[in-house]
Amino acid sequence: MLKKLGLGILKKMKFLSPDLYVKIYYEYYTGKKLNLENPIEFNEKIQWLKVYYQPEILTKLVDKFAVREYVERKIGKEYLNRVLAITTKADGIKFEELPSKFVVKATHGCNFNLIITNKEKINKVKSRLLFKKWLSRNQYYRGGLEWAYKNVPPRLLVEEFMDEPGKSVLDDFKFYCFNGTPNMVQVDIGRGTEHKRVFMDLEWQKLPIRKGNIPLFENNLGKPKAFKKMIELARILASDFPFVRVDFYYVNNKIYFGEMTFYPGDGRQEFKPNEYNKIIGEHLKLPKIPKGQKYITEV
Repeated sequence: MLKKLGLGILKKMKFLSPDLYVKIYYEYYTGKKLNLENPIEFNEKIQWLKVYYQPEILTKLVDKFAVREYVERKIGKEYLNRVLAITTKADGIKFEELPSKFVVKATHGCNFNLIITNKEKINKVKSRLLFKKWLSRNQYYRGGLEWAYKNVPPRLLVEEFMDEPGKSVLDDFKFYCFNGTPNMVQVDIGRGTEHKRVFMDLEWQKLPIRKGNIPLFENNLGKPKAFKKMIELARILASDFPFVRVDFYYVNNKIYFGEMTFYPGDGRQEFKPNEYNKIIGEHLKLPKIPKGQKYITEV
């Protein structure tokens, strides 16, 4: 307990060098020592990527608005949800100009989402205070020094509400891609309500793993008709990177791009059973740092 307390104090010291900080951060959350010189487990390698993998394009790809240009160029704009507004100001969203349903996201971080299903019930004062709070945050310092987020400009993005009959919350399909190849998909069901999760292989067979503390979805999950197309699109978007998770929604038989994530769970949510942290880590082949450089700066 004393060690955990000490690590918790050190975890607040964001001014520490990234290589030292991620060791503290990783041990605090997993209870394991981080070996940056020879990382083996999946989350160890994610911590390594935070520190040593710094191609400039990552900043664009984690930006929920800027990434749209990349997606359009790579797979086409038909996979993008419609943008209703983009602003840098907390009071820049004109509610009276928006439809009854819409979604507000901050472009520069994680878990900054506000789903509006009836704008007549919006508390505009509280919403703008929330937006102001989002805009004041930097995901790099807010979490575990996720490098790609460090210089993302804070903005608010308003998107069209995606609705599917019979579902209050959309399923989220998250493809783990290693060296450009999708390997498995994490499906999140009922986020924000009764959140459950299941992992499937690319033949749509359940994998015996869990991640984090999210309960396992134990029922049968119908395979999307366009699952093979999702795999193909994930492969195209992931083609240049040692690891990226590519997320999609599947709404009314149509695929929509969600986001690209280079550090799932900030590299601290463990797989269960424990042996899968190593098994999945074996798929991630880390690139070599060029001679004479401290970091990798090119994809």
